[in-house]
Amino acid sequence: MNDRLLLLAPRVLSVVGAATLLAGIARHAGGDGGAPGAVAAALLAAYLGWLLLEAPVTFRRAAAPPADARTLLPYALARILLVASASFAPLPWDEWSPWLAVPAAVFGAGVVLRQAAIRTLGRLYSHHVMRQENHRVVTGGLYGIVRHPAYAGMLLANAGFASFFLNPAGVLALLLLGAAVVWRIRVEERALRDVPGYRGYAAGRPRLLPGVW
Repeated sequence: MNDRLLLLAPRVLSVVGAATLLAGIARHAGGDGGAPGAVAAALLAAYLGWLLLEAPVTFRRAAAPPADARTLLPYALARILLVASASFAPLPWDEWSPWLAVPAAVFGAGVVLRQAAIRTLGRLYSHHVMRQENHRVVTGGLYGIVRHPAYAGMLLANAGFASFFLNPAGVLALLLLGAAVVWRIRVEERALRDVPGYRGYAAGRPRLLPGVW
C-alpha cells in the first residue's frame, strides 16, 4: 500500500467511525437499557463530538510529507474497533451505579488533556508524523511535564471509554491502540531528534507518564 492510500485510509475510517457512533447512539438511546443505556448513548455522543472537534486536523492537507504514514492505519483501526465494540456489544451493567460516572469522568479528563496539549502546540500540531518548516521545540504547559501529552490524553480518554463498555473486543482495541501509540511515538521521536534542542528536552522528561515511560 503506497503512502497516498495510507494517508487517505484514516480519513475514510474517521467517516466510518462517525457513522458507527451514530448507530451506537441510536441503539443505546432507543433500547431498554435504562440509566446505563442513557449514559452509554451520552458517552458515544461525546466521543462523536470529540471526533468532529478534531475533524479539521484529520482532513487538513499535510504541510510536509509524513515521516511514516504507516503508523496511521493501525492507530485509526484500533479506534474503529473500540467504538464498534461500544456501539454494538451488550452493556455489562444492568442498573445505574454512581461508579459508572468514574470511567465517564476519566474519558472527559483525557479529552481535556489532549485538547490542552493540541492548543499549546498550535500550528505545529498535526495527525501526521513530520517536521514542519521552522520547527521548534515546545516546552511550555503540559509539554514541560511529559513529551507527548496529546498521546497521553488520547490513551486516557480511550481507557475511560473502554472501561465503561467493558467487553473483550474493547479491551483488545485498547491494547492495539496503546501499541500503535508507542509505535507512533518512536517514529515521531526519530523524526524530531535533529530539531535544535530536542535531544536535551527529551532527556529531561518522560514520554507519557512520569516514573513509568
